[in-house]
Formats: sequence, structure tokens, C-alpha cells
Amino acid sequence: MRQRVILLQQAAPAKPAPGEACNGCGLCCAAEPCPLGMVVSRRLRGECAALHWDPSAQCYRCGVVTAPERWLPWLPSGLARRLAMRWIAAARGCDSSLVAG
Repeated sequence: MRQRVILLQQAAPAKPAPGEACNGCGLCCAAEPCPLGMVVSRRLRGECAALHWDPSAQCYRCGVVTAPERWLPWLPSGLARRLAMRWIAAARGCDSSLVAG
């Protein structure tokens, strides 16, 4: 098994079990971009460029959802936000099989 070190904020919440609600741990997006992240990051591997730490909420957020005008400026922000939430399967539960250790 290949191991990799992914650095996250110390205050980030622990990764939820697969199927549980996303809590903004950031592990999946720090490991690799989702298909939408690949488009906005212009990369296939490594941390998604749109991943950002929200210090007031003490969790990671998808920048395409929180600041769609920065990442998808050609779309009206409300539409871009709704599309981004659908594309990243927001509120569908954790689908990451990564193991935090």
C-alpha cells in the first residue's frame, strides 16, 4: 500500500466515514481534484486549487461553491454555485475511501 503525507490545518475536523455527511475535513480535495477541480485547477493530480480553509468555520470549503465568480467568471454566480454543488455532489455524503492516520 502506497502512503502519502497530506498536510491539513490542525483544526480541521476528522474525516467522516464513507456515506456520512461531509464535514469539510479537506482530505479528499487535498489528495486530488474532483472532475470539476481538474477543470478549475488545470491539473489531474495533487491538491485542488479551489480548496480553501475557512478560519471562521474551522473547516475546508470548495472555492467554486463559495466564490464561483472567481472560478467560473463566465457564469452568473448563483447558477455557477448551484452547478458546482451538483458537480461535486454536495450533501450526498463522503465518498472518499482515503484513510487518515
